[in-house]
Amino acid sequence: MKNSTALTSLSLAITFALSTHAIAEEVELQDMSDPLAVYTQAGLGYTDKGLNLKVGQTYDTGSDTTMGMNVLEVKGFAGDAIGWKNREGTDSIDSLRFRNYSVDLTNGRGSQVDVNFGFTPTQGTQGSASYSFIQALPKMGPVSLYPLAGLGVAFGESFDSNNTGAAQAQDRWDLHGTFYVAGLYGKVELSDKIWLNYNPMYMGTISGSDTFKQHGLQGEDSVLLHEAALSYQLNPRTTIRYFANWNENLSFENGDHRIEVNYQF
Repeated sequence: MKNSTALTSLSLAITFALSTHAIAEEVELQDMSDPLAVYTQAGLGYTDKGLNLKVGQTYDTGSDTTMGMNVLEVKGFAGDAIGWKNREGTDSIDSLRFRNYSVDLTNGRGSQVDVNFGFTPTQGTQGSASYSFIQALPKMGPVSLYPLAGLGVAFGESFDSNNTGAAQAQDRWDLHGTFYVAGLYGKVELSDKIWLNYNPMYMGTISGSDTFKQHGLQGEDSVLLHEAALSYQLNPRTTIRYFANWNENLSFENGDHRIEVNYQF
């Protein structure tokens, strides 16, 4: 009888401990609809250019009031094999993106380092690196807004690579120039598990070569970029999202489209 009582007590203690641990884990999960949320994650996307892989890892910032995260994305590989649009390309990687996030928990302000490399058959390797600030504004019913502003530099293979010029000038990387970016992340909660994002970004050249200042951003000196996403939360750890990216010179239907599944660890 005593053994039975002891086993019952032990069983209840174990059950309580496991339940408490599960609740603690649930509380620690971040809101995946929040653009400033920082969490360890992995994602897989199916796009018109092939497959995307995304890995995000949080890190210790050394402060109790800030959080940090690094995110690496490999985009558009196996495009000819499984991409759903007939675009010029190969099965190799279309682009790489690295982002570093830092969020101040006391004022809802974040900062972002964003580094991109694109690989094209016409312009070779082109890249950009920018630093921007993001500020969470007070929520307005179902609407949340996060304005962003930053500066960046563009670099890559010389724009002269397909034109005339000395051979040594055609086989090098240049710092093309600098640019600014201003925009916002917007979120509308449609239900507890469904939300819509719209993220317009306006970019303009500041300095650099004449070619970059006049044609460095989508063939212009400035460009308005659009991103829209519809998301559904399968469970507290998993979301499935549809993204569309286009700009003022490229229609929605001819833009980039992808379906992405993200999992929070």
